[in-house]
Amino acid sequence: MERPEFDSIKTYEEFSKYYWYRDELIAICKAHGLKAPSGKIELNKVIEAYFNGEKILPEKKKAGGKKKFQGELTLETGLIECGFTFGPKFREFFIKQTGVEKFRFNVDMVATAKAVKENGDESFTLGDLLDIYHGKKTYAIYDKSALQWNQFMRDFCGDDATKSFHDRLKAAAALWKIVRDSDREKKYSHELLEEYAECMKKF
Repeated sequence: MERPEFDSIKTYEEFSKYYWYRDELIAICKAHGLKAPSGKIELNKVIEAYFNGEKILPEKKKAGGKKKFQGELTLETGLIECGFTFGPKFREFFIKQTGVEKFRFNVDMVATAKAVKENGDESFTLGDLLDIYHGKKTYAIYDKSALQWNQFMRDFCGDDATKSFHDRLKAAAALWKIVRDSDREKKYSHELLEEYAECMKKF
């Protein structure tokens, strides 16, 4: 089934059957005057609300620049209050808290920080973010659907039957486009390759 144009879709259930890139979701939200957050999960929530008759509008920017945080960072410091970023200053803070010399922010910390800022949640602290790192709390989960194409390509290339293709990347991309724009599961299988054998002959 071909993916229809967004404006011809009547329900969120129908919309959810198809694969949409993050940039496409942002463009849809902006075209309809809706808030366009950065994460796919949040974008989908805005679009779901739209189908339910609720328009989540962009937030108005407050006049005047933000003051730079001057205090000492502690576990009680608010994420929004200190202007949290994923830069060296905050990495050093978490190195001290965890004792992990090669500390890296994990994907759930990244998703959480974005959600906290988008929600304007001033109660969320650096201590809460540390709990996210240790898996003690959940606030926002990284949208793993963004990795569907990568997994599809790995599985495609892992199938010995695809070694016969002159350009495996183009062949994988062509098959992915068929799957992406359909309402079927966004996963590679050998049966899929057999089903679209005719389309794949040119590769």
